[in-house]
Amino acid sequence: ALKAAFPHTIPVLSGYVCMGMAFGVLLRSKGYGPPWALAMSFIIYAGALQFIGVGLLAGGFEPFQTALLTLMVNARHIFYGLCLLEEFRALRKTKLYMIFALTDETFSLLCSARPPAGVEKRRFRLCIAALDHLYWIAGSVLGNLAGTVLPFNPRGMDFVMPALFIVIFLQQWQTRSGRGPALLGIAASLVCLFFFGPRWFIVPAMALIPAALTAVWLREKKLQVSPEKKT
Repeated sequence: ALKAAFPHTIPVLSGYVCMGMAFGVLLRSKGYGPPWALAMSFIIYAGALQFIGVGLLAGGFEPFQTALLTLMVNARHIFYGLCLLEEFRALRKTKLYMIFALTDETFSLLCSARPPAGVEKRRFRLCIAALDHLYWIAGSVLGNLAGTVLPFNPRGMDFVMPALFIVIFLQQWQTRSGRGPALLGIAASLVCLFFFGPRWFIVPAMALIPAALTAVWLREKKLQVSPEKKT
């Protein structure tokens, strides 16, 4: 399962190591060493929220503000969980970890990657989630260690994750025959970008996309049932 999962995670490997190193360097610049980088990436594992967490560590402790900010930044994960609700319900020992490790990129891979013949689907998916988690931890610790001896300019690093999303999207575009859901997602995102602006469009877009896909699914289901009723 590990051997089959690894090739699918290579794009995530490149993105997570680069972004993880940027996080590690930033954390080191605030005076926090490798144990902090390891602990935050192992326990929090939340990408953008960890960058925000560096500022929260450097400032005063505000539990309510931190909780509210966490909810706002990671609100999109609600929709990821809904998409995988039935599949995760069947898990036993690994259920809690799979929920915890459900990042944006891992969700994309779980939706697109298929295990080869002879490989159990649950183990295949667990390996994808665990490998992605390991990449992020390794990048964070390496960046933190490098920040002690090497000068590092993080300029341009903010494009790593958008580039990673583009790569994953193109992979799904090439491997899937139906392009309707992808086009619908792009259209919904552009509509929300127009009305809400670049700063606030993500959460409305993540709400609009599953709503639109559900409406399309219900319409297709209704059209499939109608001929049967007539016969």
